[in-house]
Amino acid sequence: MTEFTQYLDAGAAKLPADLVIEHGTLTNVDTGEFYPADVAIYHQKIVAVDHDVSAYVGPQTQHLDATGKYLVPGLIDGHIHVECSKLSMTRFAELAVPHGTTSIVSGLDEYISVVGVDGLSEIFAEIEKLPLKVFWGLPYKTPYTIPESTIAYNVTAADHEKYLPQANCYGVWETVREAVAMQDPDTLKALELAKRYHKPIFGCSPMARGIDLNAFLLSGVHIDHESYSHEEFLEKARKGLRVVIRESSVTKFLKENIRAVTEGPSGVARHVSFCTDDVNARDVLAYGHLDHMVRLAIQAGVAPMTAIQMASLNGAEAYHVDDAVGSIAPGKDADVLLVDNPGSFHVETVISKGHLVTKAGQPVMTFTPPKRSTTLKGQLNHAPLDAADFAYPVTVTTGTATVRTIHSVGPFVRKALDVELPIQGGHVHPDSDQDVAAVSVIDRYGKTDHHARGFISGWSLKRGAIATSAAPDDNNLVVAGVDPTDMALAANTLIACGGGQVVVADGQVLALLELPIAGITTDLTPDALAQKEIELKTAAESLGSTLPDPLFYLSFLPITAIPDLAITDGGNVDYTHLTYFDPILAVTPAD
Repeated sequence: MTEFTQYLDAGAAKLPADLVIEHGTLTNVDTGEFYPADVAIYHQKIVAVDHDVSAYVGPQTQHLDATGKYLVPGLIDGHIHVECSKLSMTRFAELAVPHGTTSIVSGLDEYISVVGVDGLSEIFAEIEKLPLKVFWGLPYKTPYTIPESTIAYNVTAADHEKYLPQANCYGVWETVREAVAMQDPDTLKALELAKRYHKPIFGCSPMARGIDLNAFLLSGVHIDHESYSHEEFLEKARKGLRVVIRESSVTKFLKENIRAVTEGPSGVARHVSFCTDDVNARDVLAYGHLDHMVRLAIQAGVAPMTAIQMASLNGAEAYHVDDAVGSIAPGKDADVLLVDNPGSFHVETVISKGHLVTKAGQPVMTFTPPKRSTTLKGQLNHAPLDAADFAYPVTVTTGTATVRTIHSVGPFVRKALDVELPIQGGHVHPDSDQDVAAVSVIDRYGKTDHHARGFISGWSLKRGAIATSAAPDDNNLVVAGVDPTDMALAANTLIACGGGQVVVADGQVLALLELPIAGITTDLTPDALAQKEIELKTAAESLGSTLPDPLFYLSFLPITAIPDLAITDGGNVDYTHLTYFDPILAVTPAD
């Protein structure tokens, strides 16, 4: 028999179930009800949800007693850059699935920037063996940066012609408003193809309102995960967008955006789903993943059923995958959670793809990363650097320079701050007394000789340097510091080990995380990675930094879509004008 006819026979109770979950209380997100029900699972599908599923029991059927527990659909993260966790797909599944996250929507775009779209075949093979579904959307275009930075592979309309018709491509990922507003030809072609194949367009339009939002909606965008206020969030919902609340490790918008639900019209809630976008291992270990967002929403005044719908059915409908996931019903994938109570929402047992992953809070399944090929081996294709490479030359030997710094107001807000810096030996020097450090972004792919230099403020660095090769959206080498010798040491340390994150001071490496998979992720266990993250944060704080997560902030510096300023390997970027700018505004020679 084919798999299809097997499922038909299993639904008719002609084939015994592999697993039955008995005596639980069903959380029916389709109808908004709680009531007693049993669930029968055959292979990876739910074949029955009834008060009694004894007809589906055979001699080999396993029984799971859910007495006193609530049955909840597997949770769906509607927008996540898994690579930003620095965990491989296997290790991320090990981290997130026990918290009830059984499906994610991702572009795998950080991997694409390093190995290209064809290079994802190895990642897809890894995912296939995991108890985690990845609904993949092909990025609208890469690089995302405007002006364009350097990456290993540029996604174009030709890639959309090839991949959008394929069953494993679920839409167009991370379509930024500016690319639509500029009517970029590759972007417009990708959107036209998405409409032709009825694939949803995933949008990214922070702070878009009024005319800007209207114009963006004419592109056909269906979903958006970037709202900075509840008013913006509500306007997007009123105009038909499926709006996604983001609560990442550094961008925490749930408290603000949930007000559109708790204070707005009653119909808003059915437009809302959840995402984490960028999370680190230690935060998930400490607080949870999507389950944490459910609890936060309930604490903010959202009814438990509504919060669970946001974490399951709403996202499934938004991304057009509700035929497979989002609720507990016959024909849906067998992703079922046993939860203590909807109000407290502690996930105790996880079944994903029909397999028991955790039971009563204890792991049942083991996670073993695959052997890695040379395709995914981390490599920074650059010769060693020295201190002189990190100096900012000017035409004046001594004097002062008026410099425009990239001032970090928050992880996703950067403004211009102009300062006066000393010129000595023909170079502009950072000044820790004014809270100004130097920053460089260097092409890691060997495609150009790009080495952009600039200045950052708001970091409180007093000594040393930090560096990362995990830096979306292009994953080039980013180095910041107040000592050029230490900046060179930080860069060379990562070049030598093939990528990672490092903190150095006074000629010594204080903390190092190697990222051997494409120079951006690792097969370390979540616990081991969390410990490394703590070491990096502690070391960065010893340099004087007071930021919540200095390495995360550093990795985000090349993201041009963050208002208003950024720096890529191409130069310092003023995103309000979509152009490069010279950080040296004026120089004044010494008398």
